[in-house]
Amino acid sequence: MTELGVTIDEGDRVEVDGGVVELPREHTYLLLHKPVGVVTTMSDPQRRSSVADLVTRPGLFPVGRLDFATSGALLLTDDGELAHRLLHPRFGVEKTYRASIAGRLSSEDVHRLIEGVMLPEFRAAAAKVRVVAVRRDSSVVDVTIHEGRNRQVRRMFEALGHRVLALTRTRFGPLSIGALAPGRFRELTPRERTALERHRRPPA
Repeated sequence: MTELGVTIDEGDRVEVDGGVVELPREHTYLLLHKPVGVVTTMSDPQRRSSVADLVTRPGLFPVGRLDFATSGALLLTDDGELAHRLLHPRFGVEKTYRASIAGRLSSEDVHRLIEGVMLPEFRAAAAKVRVVAVRRDSSVVDVTIHEGRNRQVRRMFEALGHRVLALTRTRFGPLSIGALAPGRFRELTPRERTALERHRRPPA
């Protein structure tokens, strides 16, 4: 006999008309400011410091990668479906990086970054470029890309003759590190989670 007000706990088996009812799973979404010198894996055979040392919650994995010498915004979750969509080129999730580079960035360099820099495998183009500062022997530049291939931003600047001195991913899609300190993480806000949910829908 069915009773009103019965409490269902995690792990309980629920059946309706002979069929098992799957309860919706509550996923976890964390934004980590990955520091330089930390690998973007949950374990490392070389025993280097990894993001698992910073976020010890079981079942989470990083969405995408940041190389060893790059810091910045890194999403960790247990939501495989959303992670796949955020990484798929078809969905074109924007990533913004702040690069400190050697040398003075010229207007011609900016034009080439936007139009596309030829790399051995493909033409790498930036969606947006904003010059933050130009000094005597260095520049600070914000670059937004849609792809996200291995060391793409570093290789774009190197192809223009500018060595990258420091690189931080300041934004991943709708997620911004803001004042989050390196090595620290936080839960996503309801607004950020809603913004991420839009990526479950196919692009128009």
